[in-house]
Amino acid sequence: MPRQGAAGAVRGLLGMGALAGGLVALILLPVACTVGIGARDSAQWMQQEPEDLSLLASPQRSKILAADGSTLATFYYQNRVEVRLDQIAPVARRAVLAIEDARFYQHGALDSQGTLRALVSNLNSGEVTQGGSGITQQYVKNLRLEQADTKRERQEALALTPARKIQELRYAVAIEKRFPKDEILRRYLNIAYFGDGAYGIEAAARRYFSTSAARLTLAEAATLAGITRNPEGYNPRLHPGAARDRRDVVLDRMGELGWAAAAEIAEAKNEPVRLDVTETPNGCTSSKAPFFCDYVQREILNSPVFGKTAKERERLLKQGGLTIRTTLDPKTQKAAQRAVDRHVPPKNSAGKAAAEVLIQPGTGRIRGMVVDRRLGPDSERGKTWINFAADASHGSSIGMQAGSTFKAFTLAAALEDGTPFGSRLLAPSRFIPTGYSNCDGDPVNATTPLRNSADGEGGRTFSLVTGTAHSVNTYFLALQREVGLCETVRMAEKLGMRQASGKALEQYPSFTLGFNTVSPLRLAAAYAAFAARGEYCKPIAITSITHTSGRRLPVPGADCEQVMRKGTADAVNHVMRSVLSSGTGRGLSIGRHAAGKTGTVDNFSAAWFAGYTPDLAAAVWVGDPRGGYRYPMTNLCMDGRCYGSVFGATIPGPIWQDSMIGALSGREAHRFHRPPTFYFSKGSGEDLVGLPDVRGLKLSAAVARLRAAGFQVGVGGEVESKEYPKGTVAEMSPGPGARLEPGTYVTLRPSSGEPEPEEPEPDPPSPEPSDPAAPHD
Repeated sequence: MPRQGAAGAVRGLLGMGALAGGLVALILLPVACTVGIGARDSAQWMQQEPEDLSLLASPQRSKILAADGSTLATFYYQNRVEVRLDQIAPVARRAVLAIEDARFYQHGALDSQGTLRALVSNLNSGEVTQGGSGITQQYVKNLRLEQADTKRERQEALALTPARKIQELRYAVAIEKRFPKDEILRRYLNIAYFGDGAYGIEAAARRYFSTSAARLTLAEAATLAGITRNPEGYNPRLHPGAARDRRDVVLDRMGELGWAAAAEIAEAKNEPVRLDVTETPNGCTSSKAPFFCDYVQREILNSPVFGKTAKERERLLKQGGLTIRTTLDPKTQKAAQRAVDRHVPPKNSAGKAAAEVLIQPGTGRIRGMVVDRRLGPDSERGKTWINFAADASHGSSIGMQAGSTFKAFTLAAALEDGTPFGSRLLAPSRFIPTGYSNCDGDPVNATTPLRNSADGEGGRTFSLVTGTAHSVNTYFLALQREVGLCETVRMAEKLGMRQASGKALEQYPSFTLGFNTVSPLRLAAAYAAFAARGEYCKPIAITSITHTSGRRLPVPGADCEQVMRKGTADAVNHVMRSVLSSGTGRGLSIGRHAAGKTGTVDNFSAAWFAGYTPDLAAAVWVGDPRGGYRYPMTNLCMDGRCYGSVFGATIPGPIWQDSMIGALSGREAHRFHRPPTFYFSKGSGEDLVGLPDVRGLKLSAAVARLRAAGFQVGVGGEVESKEYPKGTVAEMSPGPGARLEPGTYVTLRPSSGEPEPEEPEPDPPSPEPSDPAAPHD
């Protein structure tokens, strides 16, 4: 642009009375062709509000809260905490105005004095080389930068061109019309970047000084005010010397304006830059409930309720200033984490892992979710990104075979069908799975025999109670055939069971033995339905979400539904209490009504325990992330503790026990309901029989009598006996009168006759006569 044209532009500006007209004359002439307007219409155009003016709230960090209101995690692209103007110390407001725009309350969209000074230089060079922007214009620049979605938009928002300046000025005029000065200042102080990842003065106060904007001192306020001109160069953490020099410039300017007393300024300038840096966590890795936090995060990122695209949902989470209130109970979470880490330490020498989920019956609320690892890269020992507690959609886990915990669904199907506790079925040692059909009516038989595992037994009849207590595989295969495979599958599905991949459960005869790969979350929710008397609730982690604007967002509901008769659930609870009292889980009682089921997967590749009270249900998995069949839990030694073969009651059971005791301590204990009377129509199902006393009977007669009473009999070695003649029973184990289940194995030992008489021992020699003269004590 010719120098003569520049001088004319300045003269034109000085001749205009209206600030907006002067502004256009000052800047528009060199770029009028670019923006497509004439100088004659410039003033009117400048006064019109831009159509694309968007004054959306500044991006805010979101936070996840536990049920008690404590913070679990924060999420943000920009670490910002929006505050009111009265929450910012007056000295901080004065410091920023002093160095950025001392005449802010006296001028309009432009400070003509400052702009004239800068633009004479800009017009002479043909480009914007000097700043003259006031607070309003700086707010506009920051606003446009934050609203830029693409790299090109961000470059345009920062470009040193007259065209950008024109757009900023138009925005500034519109904003000055729309808001009072205090509101503009508030918005600027909340949007400005103060370096080191701190956006807005509140986040900056917390970041550098571990205080709030309301409590900033003069020295601290001046330090922050000096940063915004060059956030990296004046970062007091990285460049304390430059930051101090810049602080002193701000203090001197405050003194020139009379906005701070000379003595206060001198004292502040004598202070070194004292920092008390606070790290603001971002994401779940530093959360005290990392895998639950990750579950909540995925709940939002995966659901179209929170945005049509993944990008929109992520933006909402990291910019929307959401307050996400969750179901997590810190006491329950702490108890579970302590239990899991105690029994399966995060960096254990065997490479095993454990996961547990705890759910409140009747609500679906997830009260705790733990993994023994820490959330992080798998390349670091003791860390993983995979949430073994949840499905693939909420944690990338492909699930784990559930083992005998699935027998509960066969039990529930049988009881829903009206099967009494005392109904008995033969549990053979080997079971050939024939006579099964899936829900499509197709036969799904096999010829390979299925056997009992080491935590069960077979070869006799069992009732619902005893078959469940001892977790007898062949008994449940027979029961499933009686009830129907499809009925068992449908019962599991009504209780929310699906594969962790999201696919439907596969239907084969070994369904009841738990070959499907599932998550602890779904299993805990299913068992919670038993505790809730047959009311199944989808597991939920979020109770409410509030946007920074105050708008409430929809959240997934538990959709509770009665999926079985209350009496059926009461009967399930009655039967599965026997697991803890006399079955595979004995020794795992927690001092209140509780029920549960052990689960041991083929070849000891994994182990489970799922159990519940009327107030809390939990499912625990223990296994090897590298592959359970490749790394089975046999002859397992882990951090100095060794086990033979790991069953459901070996490690998962104690984890469950410790978790439940810790979570429920100090809380009222409730009792299960008594099941309907008709379930006792064939007896209690326990079938305890007094063991007849067959001692003194001939061996053949004793064996016949015990077999007639329903017991199995074995004969051990002979024992000597004075009381019982040779060939008769001298000893029996268990002892006579013991109350046992039918089919219990009794060992008899016959008498070999009286023992040989013992030869008398010779008398000891007489002592030598004592010397009467010897001294006495």
